[in-house]
Amino acid sequence: MAKEKVAMLTAGGLAPCLSSAVGGLIQRYTDVAPDAELIAYRSGYQGVLLSDRIEITAEMRDNAYLLHRYGGSPIGNSRVKLTNAADCVKRGLIKEGQNPLAVAAEQLAEDGVTVLHTIGGDDTNTVAADLAAYLAANGYDLTVVGLPKTVDNDIVPIRQSLGAWTAAEVGAAFFDNVSNEQTAAPRTLIIHEVMGRHCGWLTAATARAYIQRSSSNSYVEGFLMNEEMKGIDGVYLPEMAFDAQKEAARLREVMDKRGFATVFVSEGACLDAIVAEREAAGENVARDAFGHVKLDTINVGGWFQKQFAARIDAERSLVQKSGYFARSAAANGDDLRLIQGMVDLAVESALNRVSGVTGHDEDHNGKLRTIEFPRIKGGKPFDMTARWFGDVMESIGQSFEPA
Repeated sequence: MAKEKVAMLTAGGLAPCLSSAVGGLIQRYTDVAPDAELIAYRSGYQGVLLSDRIEITAEMRDNAYLLHRYGGSPIGNSRVKLTNAADCVKRGLIKEGQNPLAVAAEQLAEDGVTVLHTIGGDDTNTVAADLAAYLAANGYDLTVVGLPKTVDNDIVPIRQSLGAWTAAEVGAAFFDNVSNEQTAAPRTLIIHEVMGRHCGWLTAATARAYIQRSSSNSYVEGFLMNEEMKGIDGVYLPEMAFDAQKEAARLREVMDKRGFATVFVSEGACLDAIVAEREAAGENVARDAFGHVKLDTINVGGWFQKQFAARIDAERSLVQKSGYFARSAAANGDDLRLIQGMVDLAVESALNRVSGVTGHDEDHNGKLRTIEFPRIKGGKPFDMTARWFGDVMESIGQSFEPA
């Protein structure tokens, strides 16, 4: 039997699982298929198109356990869509007239790769699905197995994506410090913008983690540092209907009573309305290779600041974004356990020539299995009927309805 040559790549945005997933794959192959040759493509699919790769040496195998301690990606990311030829040409990754899928397939074959592991979100794995389909249709003998990462936790039909639990925990720790800014000036409004383009899961989970964290504090009666000051007064998600005037009136009551107000906002909350507003004003809203609005150019938190600050008579308002801080963290214990299970299955599937994406399949009673590529898609909405979210909203006294 020919020796396996296994390649891996990470792509899309960062999440607190990439380093650990890469390290886990290296460790697992070293345990169960020590003769397999391992390589990693730098900067995701860009590295495949350019054959820019890292050879995994014996020393790197021996020290792969160290990757579990770090955030980021040890092999680099990029946002390259193999079905967007124009963008690939623009980046200098292919020549005019070439098909990126064909270039990638030929390069993988030339590099002798028999297994490709893609670690990324819905965009990464839908591209992997396109690549796997192209390989199968054109006679390439190559197995593609993806692992699902995204802090948004919005991949259909996967119950829990890698890195999301950590991002919520780290986002809560971030805001624990930021909340102390309420003591810096009277009538302060703080807006905590959390990642989440279409899905409010991370904002909701970060709010829950922050409330749990704050509930364990002890306070000295009579000082400003108290349970109310460390609380949350509003949560706004993409899936939630939003009446700015009514919410401003509610928050004005909070501000008048307590002298401060704190809200958590998904970066995708009211995004469509904001984009429509800007385009109506003649602005050209920037989008990436996948057609997504570039959220760092939108500043949703700033939009909420404009909606609320004057209406609630805030003397001071600030927007704080935990996204890059949270997504760059090392995986926590819960994610490490999730990563290990998915990595073990990914290696088993690869060696058995089963392509797909590993995850707990919501359509199969949450069973951990290798999910068929055509079933993978993004944009899974947060289920606001979840009991824990109802508890969060009840604790802050905010009613809500679906958008």
